[in-house]
Amino acid sequence: MDKMKIEFIEATEKDSEHIAQLVLKLTSEICKLTKTQHFDITLSETTQRCQKLLKEGHYAAIIGFYGNKPIAVATFAETYALYAGGKIGLIQEFYISPEHRTSGLGRILLDRVRAYGLQQNWSCIELCTPPLPEFERTLNFYKKNGLSPVGGRKMRQTLI
Repeated sequence: MDKMKIEFIEATEKDSEHIAQLVLKLTSEICKLTKTQHFDITLSETTQRCQKLLKEGHYAAIIGFYGNKPIAVATFAETYALYAGGKIGLIQEFYISPEHRTSGLGRILLDRVRAYGLQQNWSCIELCTPPLPEFERTLNFYKKNGLSPVGGRKMRQTLI
């Protein structure tokens, strides 16, 4: 793969289905490797939800295309945390197609998110990794690219 042929764009509503497709691949991979059904989402519902969040400005994404094929995505939202100095970026989903994972594409995508965050005056970016030990390689990728573990695990309680 030629990294020069990868085009990164800031997503708009019209990209919602591409984002949803990549997010479904991410969630399927997590469920398969952990042998647990963590997510219950569909392409149509996820596409509609993505479109609404993008339209309302609650969500942003950067997509990497190889030709016309979406192969990478980072989705994120702006939020606030006193412990982190105020305004921060929270990466919700980060996915690179498996066949492109050793190409340096992840680092480039992460650099694009950092640049976006600097433009927004975020004090930092944060994310949660998928469950360990199945995703130790993912944790190592983030460490190698400047993110530091800050402890804990992601917790969730469904409300609706």
